[in-house]
Amino acid sequence: MSTLSDLVNAQGLSSDADIEWLHRLVGDGQLLADLAFADIVIWVPTADDSFVAVAHTRPSGAATLFYRDIVGDRVRPQWHTQVREAFVSGSIVDSSSPDWFEETPTRVRAVAIRRHAGPDEETEPPIIGVLTRHTNLGELRAPSRQQTTFNACADDLFSMIASGHFPDLTSPPSPRRGSPRASDGLIRIDTDGITTFASPNALSAFNRMGFDDELEGESLSEVTTELLPAQQNVDESLPLVVSGRAPWRADIEARGVTVSLRSIPLRDQGHRSGAVVLCRDVTELRHQEQELITKDATIREIHHRVKNNLQTVASLLRIQARRTHSEEARDALSQAMRRVASIAVVHDTLSEGLTQNVDFDEVFDRVLRLVAEVAAAPNTRAQTSSSGKFGVLPSAYATPLALALTELVTNAVEHGLAGLEGRVEIITERDDERLRVRVRDTGAGLPEGEVGRGLGTQIVRTLIQGELGGTIDWHSLAGEETGTEVTIEIPLRWIQRDT
Repeated sequence: MSTLSDLVNAQGLSSDADIEWLHRLVGDGQLLADLAFADIVIWVPTADDSFVAVAHTRPSGAATLFYRDIVGDRVRPQWHTQVREAFVSGSIVDSSSPDWFEETPTRVRAVAIRRHAGPDEETEPPIIGVLTRHTNLGELRAPSRQQTTFNACADDLFSMIASGHFPDLTSPPSPRRGSPRASDGLIRIDTDGITTFASPNALSAFNRMGFDDELEGESLSEVTTELLPAQQNVDESLPLVVSGRAPWRADIEARGVTVSLRSIPLRDQGHRSGAVVLCRDVTELRHQEQELITKDATIREIHHRVKNNLQTVASLLRIQARRTHSEEARDALSQAMRRVASIAVVHDTLSEGLTQNVDFDEVFDRVLRLVAEVAAAPNTRAQTSSSGKFGVLPSAYATPLALALTELVTNAVEHGLAGLEGRVEIITERDDERLRVRVRDTGAGLPEGEVGRGLGTQIVRTLIQGELGGTIDWHSLAGEETGTEVTIEIPLRWIQRDT
């Protein structure tokens, strides 16, 4: 399915500012549909004097009319005249008689969508589309007071859409989680901040915070002030939210209960006429978020301590190597020290971030610094260079890959260039299907053309083939170039499964 931006751009009649306004309006489509108990469809004009649907929202508390998605469809003939009239006049146009849709009686309201002109625009706010409300008359019954109030709030918002006062670009975008909905709780207040209606869910939320009376007739600001503990830090935006003066969000916490509030100021011909305050009990959600923050901090602390412990082990191995008289034992301890240090690099990187993914380019740069100690050894004059990008990898793959590359680059310097002057290149290629790394040296090539069977080779095979499900190939370079090239290939489907 095409996105809203794609559908609007395809008509070639809208600007970036128009698309941003429509995105904001679509973000509140569910609120409008729930308040109106009706399907909400947004239309934009086409070059051939028609209209195409770019968004559709179904109500959560009423039966939908459109069981099939109509986004991308052209306006139906029976709605065209009404939609076009609203677009040309810049007003709200109601159907004069019931409209029949698939044998269901409906009532249609067409609302012009007017974008409020920006500070740099001197022209009259442009009309950029039409919103239609489709009410299922077959589901009508005697409306409750809540439904009547919800419909009145929807009518106020429709009038603000037609005048360019809704949505409000100064309001923050809706969060993915925890944003209050009409069904979670709705409070309507007048210009003085007095509650004129509170839905049962809204009243229950305030009752759980310790308010044991009726909200209607009370000042929402005063009620909120009485609920707040004296020593608690208060969100600076809370007074503006509960008085309905700003289209912002804030949380209120009392008696272990957290309620999220969203204020929508209402305007009549540009003058403030009250506000709608949506509220939702997000206590459990906030607890889950706090638990995630605590777990994340714990995991990062564990990575930090593992890194410290590994560095301690590496230091002990270094000290032991210096005090060992056997050249073979000293070499083995030094190799073990570098292996432990390369694993510590990964844990150090993980301890600094908020996810379990690693920017492996940063890790590999630090691994190369470990190898620089080998390159600086007596009788060895080696230069290392790298090209290409590894990208982001999960920690489960970063650790074995870092250890394997440490082995390969160290082996290229110690054995491929043993006693020689040369260079080691690490060439990385990554696409949607695989990660390919080549480690190439300018040494004498593989002894007798065969791969050795030392500990380092066994470690690399185990890590690449066993843990990463990849392949590894050693071969001597042919032609004018001499030396050895080791090629690693890791299928990205293994990586993507864990990211």
